Amino acid sequence: QVQLVESGGGLVQGGGSLRLSCTTSTFGNYHMGWFRQAPGKEREFVAAISWRGGSTYYADSVKGRFTISRDNAKNTVYLQMSSLKAEDTAVYYCAANTGGWGTVVVMNAYGYWGQGTQVTVSS
Repeated sequence: QVQLVESGGGLVQGGGSLRLSCTTSTFGNYHMGWFRQAPGKEREFVAAISWRGGSTYYADSVKGRFTISRDNAKNTVYLQMSSLKAEDTAVYYCAANTGGWGTVVVMNAYGYWGQGTQVTVSS
């Protein structure tokens, strides 16, 4: 069983930056992903990183603004968010992928989820 705990959310002005962290009980060899869910919307993929950290993938909406990284020694994955926009407001979740790299954008391919952290961007 993998337990994930997100932190680092908060209120930030548009154009600002935040770094989210997700600490896990064990990384194993899981690819890790970040998803988000805005009020009234479905949860959507944000970014993913391979278990060794050599590959990353981003949603078009965050490409060039967000950076995913991981420190396997600390069992932690990060999401550095810059140039934040009001439309980035959402609850952000980290998750451990159990379906393989080809499924990193598929929500149902993640077997373990954190409880989420709120990010609010004021315009």
